[in-house]
Amino acid sequence: MADIAFGFGTPFSEQLDFFRQKLNLPSERWDDIKQAAHDRAFIVAGAMKADLLADLRGAVDKAIGEGRGLDAFRKDFKAIVAKHGWTGWTGEGTKAGEAWRTRVIWETNMATSYAAGRYRQLTDPEFLTLYPYWRYRHADWVANPRMQHVSWNNLTLPHYHLFWKSHFPPNGWGCHCWVTPVSAAEYAKAQAAGQTEPPAGWDQRGDTGQLPGIAPGFDYAPGASIKKPLTDFISEKLIKLDAPIGADMYESLRPALIDEMRLAVTELVDVAASRMKPAGEAALVHVVAPRTIAALAERNIAMESADVWLRDEELIHALRHTKDARGATLPLTVWRELVAVLDGADPYLDTHDSALVYAFDMPDGVGKVLVRVNYADKVRVQGKRSRLTSNFVRTGGVVKVEDIRNGAQYVKLEK
Repeated sequence: MADIAFGFGTPFSEQLDFFRQKLNLPSERWDDIKQAAHDRAFIVAGAMKADLLADLRGAVDKAIGEGRGLDAFRKDFKAIVAKHGWTGWTGEGTKAGEAWRTRVIWETNMATSYAAGRYRQLTDPEFLTLYPYWRYRHADWVANPRMQHVSWNNLTLPHYHLFWKSHFPPNGWGCHCWVTPVSAAEYAKAQAAGQTEPPAGWDQRGDTGQLPGIAPGFDYAPGASIKKPLTDFISEKLIKLDAPIGADMYESLRPALIDEMRLAVTELVDVAASRMKPAGEAALVHVVAPRTIAALAERNIAMESADVWLRDEELIHALRHTKDARGATLPLTVWRELVAVLDGADPYLDTHDSALVYAFDMPDGVGKVLVRVNYADKVRVQGKRSRLTSNFVRTGGVVKVEDIRNGAQYVKLEK
């Protein structure tokens, strides 16, 4: 296959498909999400409102789909800013600043979507049988080339080489490098020319944690993580957002997230119930509704974040205590479907200990799930252990109707 020159004016279906599967994600900073998370989320630093982000996303979509240039995007950007009265964004106030900011948004989205589309083409199983090697190509027309990128020009490696996990271009702001497919015969020629070994130190991170020649946030292959669960990315983001903002974000993303959340929680429950020994695992089980957060704030309880987690430790404890003086535990079937259960439950404030309680009707009473608010502890999510200040399911059970619905201890909240 001949080289395909890097160009934004010739969009293709894989490029557009990649961009359109992204979800709009409110964000204060460009690095609020890391590396491969950009495969699943569209962000513009400082764009926190859903309607503003949707219009910006539409402008980028039009630029990709129609091959529109930077000047056309700048006109769209200016109109969107005026429409929403958006202020405080980086670059605002000067002609040079606005020119820089619009170029960053346009060029980054064009480059990463192009690269992701190419990645999908290059990794097609049938295509890989013909072209199992990839060649790094540096854009010779760049006015100020990066010397590391120049040194990688014509480097030819198997498609599965670790180099591509971090060095598949673009590899920085304004990088125009690209990758071309190579046959076994062409690889043999590159081998004879000494072009099949990465330069020494290519995978050695410096004091800042960055790889040589790779700008912060660019050490991943665009499109390679498109099949990773959205909840992996969104749950990490939710923890960092103020509760009202996180709750609003979840409301818009809920249709895309709900099935993945249910699968993750069901798996956690099944594994915990079979082992009956905690492994420190947790799954995102619920996101508190904006009106519930506001109702708690009116009662001087300020939630730090909107996410609610189910940990195997508390789950196993609840499953072991099948019945006590306060009632029976929740059936395993309810724990397995807890995402859907909490979605339809009524939120209450437990005035005795400032906990959030969700109540739902059961055949023999009322199901109750108690959530500890703003609780700091260590959890393991997707294999990574970290300390979180968040909201955790503490326990669950079945109690008498009057204990919840008519009890003085509980105050019903908006949902």
